[in-house]
Amino acid sequence: MTTHYKQKHIYVGVDLHKKTHTAVIIDCWHEKLGEITFENKPSAFDELTTYVKTFVKRVMTPVYGLEDTGGYGRALAVYLIENKQKVKEVNSALSYAERKSYPTSQKSDSWDAECVARILLNKLDILPDANPQDMYWAIGQLVTRRVALVKSVISLKNQLHMQLSYHYPSYHKFFSDLDGKCALAFWDTYPAPHLLVGVTVEELAIFLREHSNNACSTRKAEAILTLVQADGDTKRDYQAQRDFLIQSHVRDIRFKKQEMERVESELKGLMNALNYRLGTMPGIDVVTSASLVAEIGDIHRFNSANKLARFAGIAPVKIGSGGREKERKSKQGNRVLHGLFYNLAVQQVQVSKGSKVPRNPVFYEYYHRKIAEGKTKTQALVCIMRRLVNIIYGMMKNKTPYVLPPLEEKQAS
Repeated sequence: MTTHYKQKHIYVGVDLHKKTHTAVIIDCWHEKLGEITFENKPSAFDELTTYVKTFVKRVMTPVYGLEDTGGYGRALAVYLIENKQKVKEVNSALSYAERKSYPTSQKSDSWDAECVARILLNKLDILPDANPQDMYWAIGQLVTRRVALVKSVISLKNQLHMQLSYHYPSYHKFFSDLDGKCALAFWDTYPAPHLLVGVTVEELAIFLREHSNNACSTRKAEAILTLVQADGDTKRDYQAQRDFLIQSHVRDIRFKKQEMERVESELKGLMNALNYRLGTMPGIDVVTSASLVAEIGDIHRFNSANKLARFAGIAPVKIGSGGREKERKSKQGNRVLHGLFYNLAVQQVQVSKGSKVPRNPVFYEYYHRKIAEGKTKTQALVCIMRRLVNIIYGMMKNKTPYVLPPLEEKQAS
């Protein structure tokens, strides 16, 4: 009698947390064999494998299922793979659906781990192997760090806007960018109008030229002093503390911007090591290319561009019943990656403000052709997103640059 291949394994579902993990072991008959809770640190992982071995019979192999191999479960996944264990990545949507499939819903670490083990058993053939590679993990962490810095700078700018409105009612007319190099130098040196008393136009002009690489002229200095004079006296009690607040915001913004430059430098080094040439496409800089790689990971885990499109939630889903079937826009998939492709699609159809020349003439023509066919602007952008998936997939898999295809010549009427 031939033994079914699923009888040759025991199935270990792991519920992952910051401090501890809980593992539940089941056999191919869905019978619970054991359970263990252990600390989330490499020195405690031996405890798990040793415990699992007590349930392994002759010619049997344990299979581990982990939901989050890029977060709290990454260290465990790396440990198991380095110790030649079979590790599968379980989509959290599958384990959630498993929990909800029972008449009486329950939620505990033990039950969550058992649901992961059941998914592991039922879908062993289609679950992807866990593949936590250090390069992609490092890129993802750097991208996350930069996103946090950007959000912090935005918050600081909003606070600086508020403080400046108390001191300089017409401050928004001083500089085009509140946080530009010259603007920050001005707010730091002259956080309030009383510090400009006695400063001549020429003195201020020299200061502005020094901090703007000669971009700001004497006319700018005259305009600032005129606006300050027109605003009137804004000096109040505890002015020194109010001035300190503005200078504190400026120092913080400068620090965050310097950190962003350092993070981007690290990202550039890692991207150069990967040798992807995504930057050859219009609209993709180092940050965008790193964000794409961080969300996609190893491109070889996708057998085709269609699978990448489904992963990003760009491919339509079929909805049907009673013989009727429609394709609708997917709201599933990786929404961060979906947003990256959407922003990239928007940039492909943009035109420069001055010359009105399209950034990407091919996509610009394709976009307007789709609109002429009756599609909405959103639908036309989705069409571009789908094409971009094919292009990005090919560029990453073959490490080739983007080559702008020639526009089709229209026949004369």
